[in-house]
Amino acid sequence: MADRDEFAGRVARARAAMSAAGVDLLLVDHAELLAWLTGYTVSETMYRAALLPREGEPWFVLRSLDGDPCRRKTWFAEVTGFPDTADPFAVVAETIRAHGFAAARIGADFQSYAFTAHTLARFRDLLPDAVFVDLPRVSDRLRVVKSPIEIAVLAQAAAIADATMAAVVDAARGGISPREASAVAAAEFLRRGADTGEVGPIVRAAGDNEFLHGAMTDTRLGDGEILHVELIPKVANYSARLMRPILIGRDPGGLEEAAQTLIALQDRQIAAMRPGVRAREVDAILREGVLGQGLRAIYDNVTGYTLGLYGRTPRTSDFSFVFLPDAEWRLEEGMVFHMYASAGGLGFSETVAVGPEGGRRLTQAPRRLLISG
Repeated sequence: MADRDEFAGRVARARAAMSAAGVDLLLVDHAELLAWLTGYTVSETMYRAALLPREGEPWFVLRSLDGDPCRRKTWFAEVTGFPDTADPFAVVAETIRAHGFAAARIGADFQSYAFTAHTLARFRDLLPDAVFVDLPRVSDRLRVVKSPIEIAVLAQAAAIADATMAAVVDAARGGISPREASAVAAAEFLRRGADTGEVGPIVRAAGDNEFLHGAMTDTRLGDGEILHVELIPKVANYSARLMRPILIGRDPGGLEEAAQTLIALQDRQIAAMRPGVRAREVDAILREGVLGQGLRAIYDNVTGYTLGLYGRTPRTSDFSFVFLPDAEWRLEEGMVFHMYASAGGLGFSETVAVGPEGGRRLTQAPRRLLISG
């Protein structure tokens, strides 16, 4: 996906953070930062890490089983594999000693999913002369502004979401079940080049937001019910997201009007997503608008969150930067978010890139209450 110049820019960004923290070596074990920095990521079945010196060449340490796939994907020249009988922490520590960093200041993201209390304790035992320095949330902060190459990949994923949504609408009829709709979406993902067939929550909608994370069922939908469809295709591990409600049959009353109000509020929110604007100001446009219009009695979930790389980590959504009433961080050009709104069984969302004049939708599916055929 990325070329050598792209990776050089990422390394420079990481080394600037290292210099600011006064560390000599960066230990990278967060799945998404691994992919962003090295071009390769792998699950945490056994501990693995990339090591980036402030000066000099980096190296990667992981299971021998994953060594060849890593060498094919990464730009790193040095990849050290270990057998499954080895202690991964001991192997990583030995490479750190061999490279002359046994007594160095070693930076790490203490909030990385892989950097547990056990991880820190093991490295302190194995490298007693080293000083481990917390670089808070560096794994997320380095990646939050996307390069043109990254946004182009997100746009590819967004196009898959758009086309798949159209296919699900075509297949939706009275009597369809969420499982059947999910099967249509999964097949469309794979046909159109997504990394996997994982499609996101496709459920019968009811309530204001509780359906957004509902479980797939075989329950068949009847006239006047809403099929909520969230699509999360990934291309090269970059995920775009799109939500739409699909009405089965006739409008039981008021859904079309509520949908138009929700969309209009979200359009205002997206237009306000300019560099320098505080996140809470963007959040207020939708949150206060929905409450003021009486669409919801309470609005207690976020109205948007970061999009980008997804590794094999415990999180399915990236909440490193979210839109909430107390969010003081400021938007920057190149940030990309999943912006979503829901009320009365209706859920609408878009993949939005922050541009100089406001938000730009990467997803282009029709913005309306979709009607089954």
